[in-house]
Amino acid sequence: MRIGVPREVRDGERLVAATPRTVERLRALGYEVVVEHDAGAGATFSDAAYEAAGAAVVDAATAWGADVVTAVNAPTDAQVALLHPGATLVAMLGPANDPDLVRRLADHGVTALALDAVPRISRAQALDVLSTLSNVAGYRAVVEAAAEYGGMFAGQVTAAGKTPPAKVFVIGGGVAGLAAVGAAASLGAQVRAFDVRSEAAEQIESMGGTAVREPAAQQGMSADGYAKPLTPEQEAAALAVYAREAADADVVVTTALVRGRAPRTLTAEAVAGMRPGSVVVDLAASGGGNCALTVPGERVVTENGVVVVGWTDLAGRLPQHTSQLLGTNVVHLLELLTPGKDGVPALDLDDPVQRGMTVARAGEVLWPPPPVAVSAAPSPAAPPPPDPAQEAADRERAATEAAAAASLRRRRRTVGAALAAVLITLALSFAPPSLVGHVTVFTLAVIVGYYVISNVTHSLHTPLMAQTNAISGIILVGALLQLGSDDWVVTTLALVAATLASINVFGGFLVANRMIGMFRKDVPARAQGVAR
Repeated sequence: MRIGVPREVRDGERLVAATPRTVERLRALGYEVVVEHDAGAGATFSDAAYEAAGAAVVDAATAWGADVVTAVNAPTDAQVALLHPGATLVAMLGPANDPDLVRRLADHGVTALALDAVPRISRAQALDVLSTLSNVAGYRAVVEAAAEYGGMFAGQVTAAGKTPPAKVFVIGGGVAGLAAVGAAASLGAQVRAFDVRSEAAEQIESMGGTAVREPAAQQGMSADGYAKPLTPEQEAAALAVYAREAADADVVVTTALVRGRAPRTLTAEAVAGMRPGSVVVDLAASGGGNCALTVPGERVVTENGVVVVGWTDLAGRLPQHTSQLLGTNVVHLLELLTPGKDGVPALDLDDPVQRGMTVARAGEVLWPPPPVAVSAAPSPAAPPPPDPAQEAADRERAATEAAAAASLRRRRRTVGAALAAVLITLALSFAPPSLVGHVTVFTLAVIVGYYVISNVTHSLHTPLMAQTNAISGIILVGALLQLGSDDWVVTTLALVAATLASINVFGGFLVANRMIGMFRKDVPARAQGVAR
């Protein structure tokens, strides 16, 4: 079957639903791919690049007349008319906000799959276009904020003085919020973030930010993956957090967008409390804006000098990478629809992922879909209550076993020490008197040396090293005197002793010289062997 990739006609749209790289993957699934002329021009993908990937460049009618049409935005009425009955449309349709479009597609006999209606379950993450766009938008929001802010994000220490790092506050710990936290932290800013879901705090800190914790303003997660609605008390506590943090921030990035609607997180009073020159970037401008002063699609400067950015095309401002990621989401969907890789999509409405995305089929409107839980795994059964008597018996048994094991270890150490003492005593009984004297001196030296060295403070390690060099020198002299012995064993031991003592002496003096050189101002850094 044929997949058509039309050119987007929305004003300012630069994205495309397939790139030359994703075209190759679509063809590997058995599909023939046609691309409308200049469909990828806004994302710097030429027609020649698509043709090199195996696609055919066609006109708009041919692209929209394909068996499967994949687009970025919802089609216009004229484009719906170009779809033939029985075709499959894959695009961001906004079924919750535009039920009339869903009805027109159903009446036209089109099978419509909404890319922006992917269920929020783990298995569907590879298809989640909203997460893709949110990730790019969060990154781009920080870039826009850095361009508007009158200073550097990273603190600087120079000969002319130092500047503190910028303070960035991110509202929301979802995909967009985490991307903004990571981007701002990588630029050197001090980043704080808050999310009404308490479990988001760990994710915020993993991206380099500091999680703001306010138990009175936090709520759990609902079955569809979004935060539960806040009570009036929780909402008031959250607004207080937003106002307090915004007043101390240089940049505020808002990311709260729930099913296309933007809850209010920054009131006009909160913006009035911000410093002149501060910047607010509202990622939810397309849903009306989290900030009370946001104007979708425009840049506004408030009376107190705060810049409020309400761009609605943040992801589209990085069209090349966004198109590649979005096209990969489409490929993953087609891989799910084409398990046989035969170029024929087979829609399975028993699959919760496919059912959740399907808004129209065979003249029937299938929106809204049945609810899908975030996790299909059953909750683990609660363990039975512990028996106090059994717990006491288990503790007593464990204590008895531990005591028995400790007793066995002590007996083994005692027997081993006694056996070693017997063997040493027997050896010394048959040894010549001179050897007994040497062993006695060696034993006393080991004992004295251990207690002396173990009690030396760290500040005296350098004088102690000089002392050990002197001892090594004595060893070296003694070893040299024994090198002329007729006994090969004595000669071998003397050679080993002389070698080790020489290494210790010369190495010790070299290290001591470098350490002393660090405190001398008249010795160049290269002579000291220390990098400044």
